Amino acid sequence: VAPPAELPLDGWRTADLLDARSLDEAVATVRPDEIAHLAGQSSAARSFEQPVETFRLNVTGTWNLLEAVRRHVPRARVLVVGSGEAYGPQPEGSRVAEDAPFNPVSPYALSKAAADALAELHARAYGLDVIRTRSFGHTGPGQEPRFVVPAFAQQIATIERGAADPVLRVGNLEVTRDLTDVRDIVRAYILLLKRGRAGEAYNVGQGEAMKLTEVVRRLAKRSRVKVRVEVDPARFRPADVPWLVGDPSKLERDTGWRAEIAFERTLDDVLEEWRGRLASAPASG
Repeated sequence: VAPPAELPLDGWRTADLLDARSLDEAVATVRPDEIAHLAGQSSAARSFEQPVETFRLNVTGTWNLLEAVRRHVPRARVLVVGSGEAYGPQPEGSRVAEDAPFNPVSPYALSKAAADALAELHARAYGLDVIRTRSFGHTGPGQEPRFVVPAFAQQIATIERGAADPVLRVGNLEVTRDLTDVRDIVRAYILLLKRGRAGEAYNVGQGEAMKLTEVVRRLAKRSRVKVRVEVDPARFRPADVPWLVGDPSKLERDTGWRAEIAFERTLDDVLEEWRGRLASAPASG
């Protein structure tokens, strides 16, 4: 995995998760004490278009990394970031806990369930210090518009500039999610690396229900021009999860983590980011 562009290259090594040899060499050379494994294909929508690629990257890539750790740094702490989507549809009004069975309804969710199982296997069979997360929806500045909140924000910012009709095109809004600011999620990962219990799985999310209709309403309210919401069937997934909210009690108990960033600030920051991106983009034509 390559480092972010804004960080210096000194001390970084690049490896391909699907190239076991290059990954093995990178781990053997760096010999890390802690590893946060977030690399993979992270879009459920895209996974319907690229199911095989999604499964190879998320499952085979995780296997390759864990095997490299087992061979070279078996005492390293490894955080394998998974997804709450692996739980699948849950009863309305509920908060799913870590002991719930998996019931994935997308290739992405299936790949994350399989990667979770591989991580658990390496912890049990080989004694690796592995912690798994089942991370619920998160958003914030920097997220690409293939995800729902920045997709809405990008459209609104484009409309405000007069570059599109005042129509906010949306997919299925009749779903409820557990949405948290990505900056709080990253803080949870850091705490889990320090305080999480080896071999355990943790839900990561604030445990509050947010319907996508409400997300759209709040973003549209922030628009500097009036927008009309229009459902676009092309934006629907072949399968979706009507209700998915996690129970973060275990994470809170073991690490002391609590979400701190209000969702209103998250929406403000994402929308302002897209306004800035479009304002600084070269003029077309």
